[in-house]
Amino acid sequence: MAKSERRYSDSFYNFISLAGAILAGVVLCIIILLILLDAFSPSKTPYFGILTYIILPVFLVIGLIIIPIGALRERRRQLRGLAAQRLPKVDLNNPQHMRSVIFFVTTTCILALFTSLGTYRAFEFTESVTFCGQLCHSVMKPEFVAYQNSPHARVACVDCHVGHGAEWYVRSKLSGAYQVYSVLFNKYERPIPTPIENLRPARETCEQCHWPQKFYGKKQITRTHFMEDEENTRWDYNLLLRIGGGSGIDLTRESNIHWHINNKVEFITTDARHQDIPWVRSVDENGTVRIFKSEGADDLNLAEHPMQTMDCIDCHNRPAHIYRYPQFTINKAMVAGKISTEIPEIKLKAMEILAACEEDSLTEQGMKRIEEELNSFYKSEYPDVYESNKGQIDAAVEGLQTIFQNNYFPEMKANWRAYPNNIGHISAPGCYRCHDGKHRTENDEVISNDCNICHLIVEQGNGEFSQADLKGLTFKHPEDIDEEWKEEGCYECHAE
Repeated sequence: MAKSERRYSDSFYNFISLAGAILAGVVLCIIILLILLDAFSPSKTPYFGILTYIILPVFLVIGLIIIPIGALRERRRQLRGLAAQRLPKVDLNNPQHMRSVIFFVTTTCILALFTSLGTYRAFEFTESVTFCGQLCHSVMKPEFVAYQNSPHARVACVDCHVGHGAEWYVRSKLSGAYQVYSVLFNKYERPIPTPIENLRPARETCEQCHWPQKFYGKKQITRTHFMEDEENTRWDYNLLLRIGGGSGIDLTRESNIHWHINNKVEFITTDARHQDIPWVRSVDENGTVRIFKSEGADDLNLAEHPMQTMDCIDCHNRPAHIYRYPQFTINKAMVAGKISTEIPEIKLKAMEILAACEEDSLTEQGMKRIEEELNSFYKSEYPDVYESNKGQIDAAVEGLQTIFQNNYFPEMKANWRAYPNNIGHISAPGCYRCHDGKHRTENDEVISNDCNICHLIVEQGNGEFSQADLKGLTFKHPEDIDEEWKEEGCYECHAE
């Protein structure tokens, strides 16, 4: 090509600039195809735009930058007296050149299409539950299994752990890079420590679906408890859980549980798992400030501990990864008939075996222990029951093994003790972290530990003893422990 026929400066006619132009052109084609794919695809991914409008444009800009770099390099060559580079000449009147151009353009378009589809699918897979729970994050098996048995089992991991937007997407990938390093070089802790300090605020993720200000009224909950006696005596509770919430109402009297969200509550915790809260400050809708301290709080150097504002996750700390308390799981299995209530002492023995399984270092050991100890106990202590109800005992073994597999992970030292659930107060301090009756202001106001603040018991009993009152009943413990239940937190006995 003669110099007079060139539209641009000779400096731009070089292989480096040509490579940059091809890169920019191909990426531009991929971006266009992805935009069209996004426009006509019935399935929408929250991170699709990040790939199309953030990641790929970076490569487009790189290609555009390469063009002037090549031109500058070529210009310097010419200033040194070297001849200008001559690019291959394409003559479309030449049939061989024409076929080559058609083949190149067609191949480039096909590759661009499949590259864009492949890139989209690869990106989509890295955001899938399968990828998070089973492929790259195998160390997260306990969390994955717990997630599958949670109320959020149909919510994708990224919807809560990442959410919308580029900022938290980038943060998650940077965090993920360190996690990959930790797994490859066995640097991760067992169990994985919680709470996750760099997790996105709940109000930016949870409240995309949940809206505390719109929750109102009371929710009925039935709890069935089987006592640890020979007859597995049944005891039922019917509760009205005072969820509260809503706007335009008297929040101080009606919001109940969600009062903590509708008003500003700040606290200081002295332990990594947020189980010890010695200092609380509340600011109600009228601007009234109250500071509550537990005994010994004045002796602490509170400046060493950061102030935190109460969020949904401070109570709902296990919304999708719940390691369930054995008392509850066994009760539910007995109600469902997976563990027969006709087997004497089955509740007591099941509790004892699961407690012993906490010491096992491998899942296989726990599974074997359940089978051996349950069979051995009934064979020796209740031989008639063992002979006549062997099928029920085998079913109980299977039911208990299922509970163990879903809630105990010895290899990662993960179970309900390692991950306390702050909803309630049976297996962990939970509500009692503040509502223990021991947090006081200087004016001797107390954060109440009255049960009726959060729930009303409207029915309780086992048939022989039965009470019912829609206005609320005083809690009666299934076993006679006098007034001890008023003086200690439930978890102090039940967690042991």
